[in-house]
This record gives sequence, C-alpha cells and structure tokens, in this order.
Amino acid sequence: MAETSIEWTDATWNPVAGCSVITAGCTNCYAMRMAARLDAMGVEKYRGLTRKSGGRSVWTGNLYLDEASLGVPAQWKRPRMIFVNSMSDLFHEGVPIEFIAKVWTAMAAAPQHTFQILTKRPDRMSTVLSDRWFPILPNVWLGTSVENAAVVHRLDDLRRAPSAIRFVSFEPLIGSVAGADLSNIHWAIVGGESGPKARPMEEAWLDEIHRMCRRSNAAFFFKQWGGRNKKAAGRSYQGRTWDELPTLSM
Repeated sequence: MAETSIEWTDATWNPVAGCSVITAGCTNCYAMRMAARLDAMGVEKYRGLTRKSGGRSVWTGNLYLDEASLGVPAQWKRPRMIFVNSMSDLFHEGVPIEFIAKVWTAMAAAPQHTFQILTKRPDRMSTVLSDRWFPILPNVWLGTSVENAAVVHRLDDLRRAPSAIRFVSFEPLIGSVAGADLSNIHWAIVGGESGPKARPMEEAWLDEIHRMCRRSNAAFFFKQWGGRNKKAAGRSYQGRTWDELPTLSM
C-alpha cells in the first residue's frame, strides 16, 4: 500500500496487478505506463503485464494476484481513504471470485479505512456482489468509470450493486455524457485526460455533469482539467475548487 497524490483518495492498495484494454477510456491509461516502468525496474509483480504496441505499452491481459498484500490494510492504524487496485480492476474477468472474497475479508478486517473500488466492469461487479458471500460493508464504496456516452449504461449496472455508497468517475472525460442518470449515485468525480497524448475535455461536458449532480443531489468532485501539463491547467472550475464528498446512506 502506498500514499498517493490522487486528489480524491489518500492511498492506493493493489492486491491485483494487470488489466485489459476494453473501451476508449483505456487508450492512454496511466497504469499501463507505470506497470511497464515497474517491470523495467525488475519488480516481479509487474513482469509480463504489458507489451509494446505502436510505440507505447499496453496491457497483455495477464494478471498478478498478490496474496501477500491482503494483510496490509489492517496494519495501517491511521484511517485512510484507500483506492483499491489503481493498477488493475478487481472485477476483471480473470480475477477468481474466491480471490475477490479474500479482498472483501481484508477490507472487513480494516474498518478504520474507507475502501474505494473503481471498475470498468460493473456488470460483473453487481453480479458477483449479489452473492450471499459478500455483505454490504459501510467502509466499502463501489464505483464505475464512464468516459463518454458509449458507456453510460455502466451506471445502470452500478445501481444494481449492493453498496452503502456508489460513485462514478467521469475520467478521462473524452465526450459528452449528457444522457447520464445519476439517480442513486452518491458521488461524481470528473477529470480531463492527462499525459503526452491527452485528449481534450470541453467545459460544456463538465457543465452538464455539474448540473446533473445538483439535480440528483450527488456530491461533485472536480479532479483536473488535464492536458500535457495537468498542474499548469489546474483544477479550478467556476472560480473555485470542488472537493465534495458523499454522505454515508446507511
């Protein structure tokens, strides 16, 4: 587990490493670049998880299940917001349900923390978590990524997932999501893509989401404008920063 500069969380925890490209939001995934860098540094956990394609690193679809990491959250006594699997997707089709259950047990054993699970596969998430093995934990938030209108349907799958808090990450926001329904979604994170090949985000798309949040009473968190130099672009919107957090509904 490691401290992080990600604005909406305090630390990252990666019991799984590796993923697959499935939609347009994955194209410039920072985790692919990071995994390739860690592999080049000789970190065993990331060996063979990426390959070179068209001058960039992309996921191979191979996964690493890190059993040794499962006990780490309980060792951290100071409460933290923890982003689960910043370098993977807990609900990737290659992650066995039995391993997901082990992750659930680890989170239940560390109630001092809030765990934020973000997936691009909310259909599998909602199906798996509807099983009686998986109790609703008040310290576990479930979320999905929605980058454009083509994947807005993920919100319907997220609504089916049993959770105290549901959230959506509109990042990287690469298109309008004007038709999105945020009912029963408690938190929206919005951010433009960053990095050397960042695709632009239009302010009108951000305006749409801000209005949706106000209509649906969802907390609004604006992470960044993004671009090649995200620090220079900043994270001010309408003359201020937006760091709203959801309220526990249980």
